[in-house]
Amino acid sequence: MSDSPQPYRVLARKYRPQSFAELIGQEAMVRTLANAIKRDRLAHAFLLTGVRGVGKTSTARLIAKALNCVGPDGAGGPTIEPCGQCEPCRAIAEGRHIDVIEMDAASHTGVENMREIIEAVRYSAVSARFKIYIIDEVHMLSKSSFNALLKTLEEPPQHVKFLFATTEADKVPVTVLSRCQRFDLRRIPADRLGAHFGEVAKAEGVEVEPEALALIARAAEGSARDGLSILDQAIAHGGRGVTAEQVRSMLGLSDRAAVRDLLGLLLNGDAPSALTALKDQYDLGVEPSAVIRGLLEAVHGITRAKVGGAADPAQSAEEREAYADWSVKLSYAAVHRLWQLLLKGLSEVHNAPSPVEAAEMALLRVIHAADLPDPGELAAKLASGESVSVSASAAPKAESQAELLQLPETFVQMVALVERAGKPHLAQQLHDFAGVVRYAPPELAIRPTKPLPGDFTRDLAAILKAATGHTWRVGLAEGQAEPTLREQELETERRAEQSVRGMPVVKAAFEAFPDAELVHHAMDEQRSA
Repeated sequence: MSDSPQPYRVLARKYRPQSFAELIGQEAMVRTLANAIKRDRLAHAFLLTGVRGVGKTSTARLIAKALNCVGPDGAGGPTIEPCGQCEPCRAIAEGRHIDVIEMDAASHTGVENMREIIEAVRYSAVSARFKIYIIDEVHMLSKSSFNALLKTLEEPPQHVKFLFATTEADKVPVTVLSRCQRFDLRRIPADRLGAHFGEVAKAEGVEVEPEALALIARAAEGSARDGLSILDQAIAHGGRGVTAEQVRSMLGLSDRAAVRDLLGLLLNGDAPSALTALKDQYDLGVEPSAVIRGLLEAVHGITRAKVGGAADPAQSAEEREAYADWSVKLSYAAVHRLWQLLLKGLSEVHNAPSPVEAAEMALLRVIHAADLPDPGELAAKLASGESVSVSASAAPKAESQAELLQLPETFVQMVALVERAGKPHLAQQLHDFAGVVRYAPPELAIRPTKPLPGDFTRDLAAILKAATGHTWRVGLAEGQAEPTLREQELETERRAEQSVRGMPVVKAAFEAFPDAELVHHAMDEQRSA
């Protein structure tokens, strides 16, 4: 009789890491474990935490293999590179080793389950070097279960190791955390995921476009398991080849080039064309929320390009070039306003009875809100009594946008900006008690003439960042400082008074009326004259 074919296994199980070398994105943890094994400084309990699909359970099994491996000749000891050929390695990989007990905390939450472990740890391992307990999603244990485990977890027998895995470490009691050596598994970078998925596709004999791999890696959000599941679905969807168009269609993603075109239409104020582009995407089966999310990603990419952040490897050369171009033409205030408008639009699309109509209204709001005056400028005009008119025309083009928010050139302008930002008390403190040591926007060093609140500099930096769009460095300093604005005003008044008193007619008046007083509003009229 011929052998029956092996049953199909999903890619996430088929390509589960079988050695630490195959565990991607967790080099720091592997290095720590290797040093601990080499120096025989192994903890008795490990806590592995991280988002879904980054290798927590796989790492726990690999640690179990590393501690119990005996080598091909049966004479080996603990090693960071388990052979995978000895009986303990094979039994652990197949999930049938009697001394490696793996349990799910979600279905074993009670004290009686912990009591079984407490009773069993007293007995030595049957055939392995260590008896290992792997408890997945350990945060699901009840409070009583954690309390019952504490004493055993603190002083377990030498032959017992505990390996805990969880996605929510903050739900694990601190009394348990303090008894474990913790490893935080990182999200896997998109470029590493894309390369890994490419190797898997090659091993499966499937041709996958590089752009399709990038889309899958981005959708995986740092999770290898999620990405392999998407790749599995894409292979089934596309047959022997997977294209980017197929992946976008399968995941309901908007074409990134189409998103860039739509963003260009929004910035140019072309409302009819923007609505047509949205309808074209909707007719292709792309959800309106996916379009708005794509626009948000584009605005985020522009912002990162503007601040000089590292390039995203998942972005194409065309994307990076477009974002770099827009980052030069758009101000910080403009991209922040775009982000807020689109973020509000995304929330409305999710809650609206007709998502496509909500998306249309969100795009129109982006177009027309871009022509509204800056709130700070508007407040200044209203305070000065200047007439204010708001044009209802379309948004200005990106090429003609000027900086909406400028750094105040002088300390006096900065104090006025703080007052216009709705913080008159803070502005008064700056005016009366702050002597300037250094003013080089966005850096400010002051020497107070009286004690200021402990959070004064932090609050001032936050207000200035919100008002200007720049990150300010505000601090207290010793050394030579300019007089406070209040002191400068008093000195100006004193000099003006001396100037008036020195006038012949005033001198004559005081000689004739020695008890006369000089009224300040007279000096104000003199100065205005």
